[in-house]
Amino acid sequence: MNITAFQLAERFIGVDEWVGAQTNPMILAMLKLDVSWPTDDSVPWCSALPNFVCWLLRLPRSKSLLARSWLGVGQSVKLEQAKVGFDVVILNRGGPTDPTKPGPGHVGFYAGTEGKHVLILGGNQGDTVNVTRFLAKDILGIRRLLQE
Repeated sequence: MNITAFQLAERFIGVDEWVGAQTNPMILAMLKLDVSWPTDDSVPWCSALPNFVCWLLRLPRSKSLLARSWLGVGQSVKLEQAKVGFDVVILNRGGPTDPTKPGPGHVGFYAGTEGKHVLILGGNQGDTVNVTRFLAKDILGIRRLLQE
């Protein structure tokens, strides 16, 4: 059976941060896969979900909690070429629009488009894993993780 990264990520929909002093152990496991410093799920963890899913599937991954680190993974594709199941989308979140510059970002799996929006299946979207709409103008890059 072949499963795409998107299909596996869908299994995590609904995983969310726990309110108060408790930490969701699933999110903490995702966070600690590549770095040891997170002690709870209140840190930015959008990059942790695709890293965890790609690790499980032995796909290329960034091994970083920085969203923009995904700009160096896989092959670049244009929005018109993006495919559900094969691509991650990296967004600018108020930083430099030059993708080579460090700054805040967001990353998740490409889930489609709706008009001027891109749909992303990602983590830390309202403190949970879900599909959320983002403005397509904020896309810094789309990366193909695996050839069909």
